[in-house]
Amino acid sequence: MTSTATTPSVGNELRRWRELRSLSQLALATQAEVSTRHLSFVENGRSRPTPEMIVRLAEVMRVPMGEQNRLLLAGGYAPRYPHRATDDEALAPVMAGLRRLLDAHAPYPALLLDDHWDVVDANEPVDALVTGCDPGLIEPPLNVIRLCLHPRGLAPRIRNLPAWRTHLIHQLEQRIAHTGGDPDLVSLLEDVTAYPSDGTPPARSLVDPVIPMEIEVGDDVLRLFSVTSQIESASDVTLRGLHLETFVPADDTTRQLLSR
Repeated sequence: MTSTATTPSVGNELRRWRELRSLSQLALATQAEVSTRHLSFVENGRSRPTPEMIVRLAEVMRVPMGEQNRLLLAGGYAPRYPHRATDDEALAPVMAGLRRLLDAHAPYPALLLDDHWDVVDANEPVDALVTGCDPGLIEPPLNVIRLCLHPRGLAPRIRNLPAWRTHLIHQLEQRIAHTGGDPDLVSLLEDVTAYPSDGTPPARSLVDPVIPMEIEVGDDVLRLFSVTSQIESASDVTLRGLHLETFVPADDTTRQLLSR
């Protein structure tokens, strides 16, 4: 006897997203300007939604572009958003612009990451930070969260590892919620939470305006905080998932050390 995998119905998937966003049928129907009765029929499979309705409901529920494509496929429609590789010719001007931003951020470290925190590109100052890490951890695909928290990665050199670990895991959990439980992100979370840790982080100091990463580089200690930026107007799934992670000195000593 053989079994075949079945694709979840679009109604089931829309209900799953609604529950993930903690919305009642009434709240979603009101915000999407559809009748509660019709939404109920869509969710239980008694009515087939149009592609326009799928997209309208998905946008109200802040469903990521890639997941909107999957909803459309589940409804029997073509995906709405293109999903190109980063080396696709159509993306070349945008990727070149992002590369210039990376270079312009020197002498401070900066990385271009995808939506799983895998490195797409980085500027030269990043090399100094990863020196001494296990070579296996810095081979493509290089995952920044795994590299930071792995005992053979940056973890032994991060002075405030408990606080930085908590910060990174919180970011990861937030993205898992945003993506509706991306299995790759869930697997990453399971991996990094299993790494050894130095106990619970100290209480957040109200004096510090940001949580810096305090990392040993040679005989020096750098204190850096990160700033994340995205392309808000992106209509491509790949571009929408990219984000620039730029590190900025958290004190004058770090600024002077990196400016040598």
